[in-house]
Amino acid sequence: MGTLAVISDLHVDINQLCDPHLQLIADYLQQNQVTHLHLAGDVANKKQRLLDVVAFFQSRQVPTTFHWGNHEMVDLTEQEIEAFDDPAFLNFQTYRLSEKTLLLGINGWYDYQYSDLTSEAEILRLKNLFWYDRMIQRKGSDKEISQAINERLAETLAHLPQDQEILLSTHFVPQEAFIVRQTGKYARWNHLNAFLGSPDFGAVIDQYANVRAVVFGHTHRRFEKKELAGTSYYCRPFGYYYEWQLTRRFVLENHLAEAYSPTKVRTLLRNHHEAFEDYKTAHLVEELAQAITLLPY
Repeated sequence: MGTLAVISDLHVDINQLCDPHLQLIADYLQQNQVTHLHLAGDVANKKQRLLDVVAFFQSRQVPTTFHWGNHEMVDLTEQEIEAFDDPAFLNFQTYRLSEKTLLLGINGWYDYQYSDLTSEAEILRLKNLFWYDRMIQRKGSDKEISQAINERLAETLAHLPQDQEILLSTHFVPQEAFIVRQTGKYARWNHLNAFLGSPDFGAVIDQYANVRAVVFGHTHRRFEKKELAGTSYYCRPFGYYYEWQLTRRFVLENHLAEAYSPTKVRTLLRNHHEAFEDYKTAHLVEELAQAITLLPY
């Protein structure tokens, strides 16, 4: 018996998380008797920084694996995205957690189906205009890449022993139930749902009763656990510091603004950097507790 912890969207560079912060996370893992940690993408913007984070937890006797998110992919070749040469990297690879339980990691991708736009040309225009992934160099269109991944997922699950329980980690959104449809002045954000994931990925999972749980992130929005077609889905990304509940509390408790606005808080915090850093360190574990998935096996 053991406990798998999955963390997505740690963004150590953007969130300015240093070794003392990572030690707080390692202490939390040990206090909760975590026997394996998996990092589900967007750990950092550079592959070496991600590898440093993996090495940090491993040096604290926390066995750690990972797969990529879109942020790391900017720093990678196509070969590295799909088949990175590191024993801790799981992309269509499994890690045996117990005699009956396998951890399966898959990067994932997106195919525009979640968008309310029907024009592929318009979706690509938006992507190339400002979406982070415009800097990723990949072979094939987004739809072609996503289709290939979904087909490979079906093949992988078909060849895994059906009496083995599968805990699957990916980065992108595999089910429509986790797509938020905005209204009013925020409705334009529905266009960008194009880059969140693929419902066809989830449709493949639906066919396999031995997939006990799926954990993912990328949304920067946390959801309650959902049971879909007999599988438990968890989406609790850590996210950017200006999205955290601890940051909201810091701003409001110190009366730095009448109302909290994530888009304006970055400038505000620059004027209170030292105080915020102290508050962040004091309350980081509380935020982590809301942004980590713990799965007994």
